[in-house]
Amino acid sequence: MTALPEQAYAASLAGFDLMSVHRLWALLRHHRPAEAFAVASGEAPPVPGGLVARVLADDRVRAAWRNSARRRQPERVWQRCLALGVEVSVLGDPTHPVLLARDPQPPPVLFSQGDRSLLDGRRVAVVGTRNATAAGRHLARTFGNGLAREGVHVVSGLARGIDGQAHAGVFQAVTAGAAGRPIAVVASGHDVEYPSEHGPLWRRVASDGLLLSEWPPGAVPAPYRFPQRNRLVASLSEIVVVVESRERGGSLITAQMAAERGIPVMAVPGSALSRAAAGVNALLRDGSAPVVDVGDVMVALGLDHTRSSAAMIDAADGRVRPRPTDVAAYRVCAVKASTVGDVAEAIGCPLIEAAMALARLEQGGWLAHVDGWFEVVGSPFPCS
Repeated sequence: MTALPEQAYAASLAGFDLMSVHRLWALLRHHRPAEAFAVASGEAPPVPGGLVARVLADDRVRAAWRNSARRRQPERVWQRCLALGVEVSVLGDPTHPVLLARDPQPPPVLFSQGDRSLLDGRRVAVVGTRNATAAGRHLARTFGNGLAREGVHVVSGLARGIDGQAHAGVFQAVTAGAAGRPIAVVASGHDVEYPSEHGPLWRRVASDGLLLSEWPPGAVPAPYRFPQRNRLVASLSEIVVVVESRERGGSLITAQMAAERGIPVMAVPGSALSRAAAGVNALLRDGSAPVVDVGDVMVALGLDHTRSSAAMIDAADGRVRPRPTDVAAYRVCAVKASTVGDVAEAIGCPLIEAAMALARLEQGGWLAHVDGWFEVVGSPFPCS
């Protein structure tokens, strides 16, 4: 019989009951996968005094791992991976994506279908609520389409709502010959399509883009797996764009994990009356950059030189000149410190437009925001 590759043992271990990222990382840190499988199944002793030895001192874990070893024989798991065309890589191997290997919490084992070379391209995550509004779904498709047309790969969790619509937008662009592709990170095995209505989209991402998971074939989308998936969405991205989000949700977890990794977060402002915008407006309040179109993202990536040229930079201190549409809001605050309502009333625009203008001016360093009031800082902009 042909000897199994080490990846087969790693693939089996990744699906063990009560196996966590930290436990799997500890196993594979001290043992090659075949030996790690022997340790987890009770056929070999763990390294004395290590994390695995302490974990195996728990009767519940020890029994769960031994049962899993009997149920998840590496030969069967490996054959399922081969049948699906799923590639398996292990942390420390040359085939493991460098981007993820450098993460503070790298995936010990990774399962993929599609083109891993996409990870060498420019990448932006577009994420948001599953309960998206019609406007939010339209915006997600617009961002996905526009970024793909610019050659940027779009990362998402392939969830209902914003995530799925972003990738639908990517495929609209791909059909028209765009270079950008979808990259999806999912919270189940490659053969457990979730949500089920995304089956066709899921399969197309696997075929024409890149579909990634930390879980082997057959793994179900258990709730605890979604936050783990979100950290990989963040880690794979150069920028995370949040289109819509409620007060809580996976997209805010992704944004938080991106911020912890030093990855910029941009948010699409929404109405203060819409629950679907509560999360994004909170991100803006806490300092995330506003984004209203694909051009904003391209500037943040350093790829739109027409909008970030020297002509836009203030000669005195290097600040980016305000947009012409924002100058009116700046003028109001230059007279006296003003609230969003003051600015909206003074220039005769909706509150949300005034809030977006003030957020951009604050982000550009022209205004400071203190207790709801916006006031001019630094040398004045000659807007008279």
